[in-house]
Parts: sequence; structure tokens; C-alpha cells
Amino acid sequence: MTKKHNHNTATKKSKRNKVLILLALFVFPITFDLILSSGKHQFGHLPVLTKSVSDLADAKNLSGEVITLKNHITILGFLGKDALQHKDNIFNLNEKIYKRFYKYNSLQFVMAMPKGMETEAAAIKKKLASYSDTQKWNFVFLDDETLVNFFSDLETPYNLDEKLGIDLVFIIGRENGLRGRKKDQRYGYNARVVADLNNYMIDDVKIILAEYRLALKKNNALREDKMLDQYREKQE
Repeated sequence: MTKKHNHNTATKKSKRNKVLILLALFVFPITFDLILSSGKHQFGHLPVLTKSVSDLADAKNLSGEVITLKNHITILGFLGKDALQHKDNIFNLNEKIYKRFYKYNSLQFVMAMPKGMETEAAAIKKKLASYSDTQKWNFVFLDDETLVNFFSDLETPYNLDEKLGIDLVFIIGRENGLRGRKKDQRYGYNARVVADLNNYMIDDVKIILAEYRLALKKNNALREDKMLDQYREKQE
């Protein structure tokens, strides 16, 4: 009797474990996607405010790698010639945005700086390395005129300061479009103000990531359907 009871108990535990595994594989990811895609201001899409922002003109990071905006979701900032003035912005961004999202493959963080600021950028990146993995942090360097033209191409109502820096950071989509909130004309996010990152930017980054994840799933489904159709044609 005891053996039978133990066997029944083990069977029930096994079934329960299978249910938990199925939940982990199917229900939890769906729930996560729903949470990720839930924007407070607009569900499922972050508007394009400026189309076709120019790329970075072969700008290189500290490792000598050419960094491009194309096919990346980019968090873009401008530190200027007084990087120390904006260093708090970097650490706010690192804590509130970078650590939360950097593991997404297509996401990158790009800080555009005037040429000659390589030493200061290296010092900031070294400091960041004591807090987090810095693989997605890219500090790139442009001559002053190219930097000003690149910022102007964003077509925002803002201006760089006299040292070519600004406290705002921007979201650039995979097609090089500036993304933000059209209704309240939010082109950028003040990285100096933690509340701005908490109340607006976190939500907007979630939306654009969910948007591209959904698009990828649709593309994969269409590809699978096409392959299935081709297989059926061969069978006929």
C-alpha cells in the first residue's frame, strides 16, 4: 500500500513538473513579450520623428572599429569637448538603461565626441567597466564640422552647447530614423535627470525593442510559410 502511495505521489510530482516546464517554455515568454510591449503612451509603436538620419561617416570607436547606425537600435549621445561635464549623464544612462537592455543583440550605445577626446573617453569607459560589461558602449570621434552636421541631421528643436555637447540622448531605429513621442514632441531624453529616464525612456526603449522582436517573428513566420509552400509544390 505504501509503495503504491509513493508511486502515485511520484507520478503526480512528475506531471506537475512537466506542467511547470511547459509554462516556462511557452507561457512565461509570451507574458514577458506582453509586458515588454506595453507602452504607456502608445501600444506597439514608437513614432518616427525624423526619417533617414545620416550615418556616422566612418566614425571609429576606441578599438578602431567603424560604427554604423544602420541595422542597429542606437542610444545616441553627444558628450562634447568637456566630457567631464556630462559624465554623470553616462552613469545615469548606464544604471537606468544600459544595464537593463544591453543584452539585446541589435542594441548599441554610441557617444559621439569631437576628435581629440579619446583620452577622456577611455577614462570614462574604464570607470564604467567597474560597474558593468561595457561591450555595447561605443565612443566615436568626428571632426567638429562633421559632428555639428550630424547633430543637425536629427532635425530636433535643440542645439549643441558651445563645446558641442548636450544632456539629451536620442533613440535611433534600425532604419536610421529618430524615434520618440510625436504627441508631446519628445525628441530626446535628459540623461542628467533620472526621472526623465525612469518615466519616459525606459518605456520607449521597451516599445522599440518589442516592435522589432514582433517584426522579426512575423518575418520568420512568413519565411516558414514560404518554405512550406515550396515543399508542398515539390510534393505535388
